[in-house]
Parts: sequence; C-alpha cells; structure tokens
Amino acid sequence: MSLLDTCILPHGVSWFDGKLITASLDHAMWFHRPFRADEWLLYAQDSPAASGARGFNRGLVFTRDGKLVASVVQEGLIRPKTR
Repeated sequence: MSLLDTCILPHGVSWFDGKLITASLDHAMWFHRPFRADEWLLYAQDSPAASGARGFNRGLVFTRDGKLVASVVQEGLIRPKTR
C-alpha cells in the first residue's frame, strides 16, 4: 500500500480520507543480488506516471554501500468516490 502512496501524495489526498476507490492492478518484485534483510537498506519510491485514474509506481532497494539489490513496481487504479 505504501508504494501506491507515491502517486496520490501530489494531490493532497490520503487513503484514510475515505474519498478514494483503489485497487492494485499489477505488481512485481525483482531481486538483483544477494543481501541481508537484517542490515540497513534504503527503499526509494517514486511515481513516474499517473493519468487516466491509474498510477504507476516504482521502488528501488539499496544496500548501505549503494548497491541496487531489489526493484519493485506497482500499477494501481485510483478514483475519487462519487458518493
């Protein structure tokens, strides 16, 4: 759910407002190399595209020394409630 947040933040709305209808349309995760989940990791998220009630979101996971160890993407349907 936090990955889809990146496409709604610029619009000043929140999942908890009760004003949105949302659904995850697809998602994927790739692991690029071995890493330890019990060590420091940076999870950077952005939303390079959002239009037509869809938001495309991606996340990159880096180790402390800057190696990219995993990538995630998610596309979500996001519409305002009409009632």
